[in-house]
Amino acid sequence: MFFASDNGAPVHPAVFAAMERANAGYALSYGNDAATDALRDRIRVVFEAPTAEVLLLTTGTAANALALALLTPPWGTTFCHRHAHIAEDECGAPEFFSGGAKLTLIDGPHGKISPNALEQAIAQTGGSVHVAQRGALSLTNVTEAGTLYTAAELSALTAVAKAHGLPVHLDGARFANALAATGATPAELSWRAGVDVLSLGGTKNGLLAAEALVLFDPAKAWEAELRRKRAGHLNSKLRFVAAQFEAWFSNDLWLTLARHANTMAARLATGLAQVPGAEILHSTPANIIFARLPEAAHARAKAAGAVYYQSDDTLGRLVASWSTTEDDVDALLAAFKS
Repeated sequence: MFFASDNGAPVHPAVFAAMERANAGYALSYGNDAATDALRDRIRVVFEAPTAEVLLLTTGTAANALALALLTPPWGTTFCHRHAHIAEDECGAPEFFSGGAKLTLIDGPHGKISPNALEQAIAQTGGSVHVAQRGALSLTNVTEAGTLYTAAELSALTAVAKAHGLPVHLDGARFANALAATGATPAELSWRAGVDVLSLGGTKNGLLAAEALVLFDPAKAWEAELRRKRAGHLNSKLRFVAAQFEAWFSNDLWLTLARHANTMAARLATGLAQVPGAEILHSTPANIIFARLPEAAHARAKAAGAVYYQSDDTLGRLVASWSTTEDDVDALLAAFKS
């Protein structure tokens, strides 16, 4: 009963098989191999973005921090939700990689920013040499609260940003889960909605240390290459990262895995609604649930072997993954109810 995080799930067997195939013989290093070239072409097709550039990485923190350093100057600020991953879970990496740029935190219910709140935050920033200047907007889909931005909601926010000359970054650590939940295409939830740079996460959805930075503006590609190298994140054996993504995209495996994780979370949410004293804090369209439960229910679940995070005595964060089974969900619910 492992519900701590989807990045604790196993690597999908098809991904390991692809890495094994990539292990045959030699290949040029630092992304100059045929597999990395082929993956770039594949991502361009998947996203309907023929000029997009792709940089492979091994951590989501590096993807986010490098993207924001690319979009925000050292004297700038990135606008984001106050509970965004870049604000609460990356140890100041965006500020460090950008040479000191700030984060402007915006409140919003259920992990989401409203266009009006963004407009107000932008209006209160810049205009004086004594303060940080407007840099970029960073959004997260799936949000840290487990909620979603639709394509229309993204477009409304990016329109505000673009009206003020701000580029837009999307933290897509769970981008596949957002696609599976909304039914949108990758293009509709990214560049067509006004996103300039996407951190495309694979590690939380069946891959092993595999992330991609997708630059829909190729003019930024060379600077991104230099920043990746200077930051120490240019892996010399990128063919193994490329092989993982190739397996992920084959036969839409990435969407199949995400859809399963979302389905297991929905099953869990439905069952939690029947647990006496339980309260689900946000809608659960994807694979993350925040729920308040009586302390005794948490104690029973932990005693039965359940693994998940608690923020306090009653609030739990439960995350389903591609490998979560119905038996896992039902066993957890039985422990909560017993």
